[in-house]
Amino acid sequence: MDRRQLLVVFGTGALAAPFAVRAQQQKVYRIGFLGNSTAALEANLVAPFREGLRDLGYVEGRNIVIEYRWAEGKYERFPELIAELVALNVDIIVTAGTPAALAVKRAMVRIPLVMAAVGDPVGTGLVASLARPGGNFTGLTAIAPDLEGKRLELLREVVPKVSHVSFLLNPDNALHTASEKQARAAAKVLHVDLQFVGVREDSHFDQAFDTIAKERPDALIVLADRVFLHNRARIVPICTGAPRPM
Repeated sequence: MDRRQLLVVFGTGALAAPFAVRAQQQKVYRIGFLGNSTAALEANLVAPFREGLRDLGYVEGRNIVIEYRWAEGKYERFPELIAELVALNVDIIVTAGTPAALAVKRAMVRIPLVMAAVGDPVGTGLVASLARPGGNFTGLTAIAPDLEGKRLELLREVVPKVSHVSFLLNPDNALHTASEKQARAAAKVLHVDLQFVGVREDSHFDQAFDTIAKERPDALIVLADRVFLHNRARIVPICTGAPRPM
C-alpha cells in the first residue's frame, strides 16, 4: 500500500467514525490539521487526505473547514499551535507523524485525535496498546523502530567491512529513542561501533557535521525527522561528497 492509499484508508476509516454519529445533522465540521513541517513539504499527505474526505462526502467550503497549523520543523511551537486549534473549537485534530501526536497528548485536550504515520505508538506512550488504544486516540502506525537494526544488517551486506556507523537523530523525537535502542542491540550482534549525533534545530548542523567528520565513520544513517527533511539540501552534499556510504 502506497502513501496515497494509506491516507485514503485513513480518511475513510478512522476519521469517518467520529463524524458518523452526527452525520444526520446539517452542520459544518471543523477539522484541525497539525503538521510537523510546512504545507509545501506535506502536500503529498494533505492532497490524498482531502480527496479521501471528498469521497466520503465531506467537501471544504460546504460541510467541512480544515484549519491547518504547521510547526515548520520547530517542535517547540506545538503547544501554541494546539492552543490555537482548541480556541477554534475544532471537532477533531488530525496529525501526521509521532512528534505532533505526542504534543497533542501532552496538551491533554479532550478533542478526538486521529493520527497517521506514527512510529511505535505503544513504545512512545501514545497509546496503551494497538488493539485497545484507549482515551480519545485512534489512527495508524507506519514506522517501526526495529527497522534501524534491519538497516544495519542491510548495510553490512552491502559493505561487509563496515565497522563504524554514525546516526543523525533528533533527541526531541521520542521515536528516535526507541530507534537508538534497537540500533545498539543490532550493533552488538554485528560487532559495529555506533556514534549518535543529535540535531534539534537548524543551527546545530555545522557542529554535528564536525563531530561526525572527527569520527570518520564508514557510513551515516539519517533517521526520519522533519528537521532533516527541511535541511536535506545541507545534508545531501555532505553525503554525496564523501567516499563512504551515507
